[in-house]
Amino acid sequence: MLGTSSGDKDIHSTFIASKAPDAPNRNEKIAEEIEAVGLAEATEKTMTVFPKDENGRPFIWDYQIKGFFKDACSALQRCKGEECSKESCAIKAFKKIIDGCIFPEPRKIMIDMHGGEMGVCQRPLRAQTMHGEQNALASSETVPEGSTMEFKVVCLSKKYIPVVKEWLNYGRFKGLLQWRNSGKGRFSYEIIEENND
Repeated sequence: MLGTSSGDKDIHSTFIASKAPDAPNRNEKIAEEIEAVGLAEATEKTMTVFPKDENGRPFIWDYQIKGFFKDACSALQRCKGEECSKESCAIKAFKKIIDGCIFPEPRKIMIDMHGGEMGVCQRPLRAQTMHGEQNALASSETVPEGSTMEFKVVCLSKKYIPVVKEWLNYGRFKGLLQWRNSGKGRFSYEIIEENND
């Protein structure tokens, strides 16, 4: 899985964190995200990284799971009539449902690398522009294969539990965070405890 936060705190504060949703504690959340990007001085400012806690452990934010849920539901709704997508196809206005009724917790979802080390993934980026094809090199911090995360998904209505499971199943095909179309960030999951109340 590849990190998505900018390694440059100035870029993060002016662009990424400014996109945080309006909320009473919006400024506090922005400051929290900027602080979590802290890097060693030697790290390139152009590299995307994982936010880290005070002990240097990587994590992802809860809203990145919500983003995955939206991406998964959008894709599965294009598979009408298939067993793998029946719950997603039955949901209307899925973005509002995910934003208002489905909540991953905690805010910081820690990544356990099981003793592994972070790495770097470099890949070419190509784009067709008015000035012809442009090429650049992208670098991202990575966590090793086999890393795990443990989090809770709170559904305000138990009718959304089957659709959340459907989205988690989709993680086998398209993963989390950057460069997921190449297979990065794909995952399997295990339900540790299920409460249908």
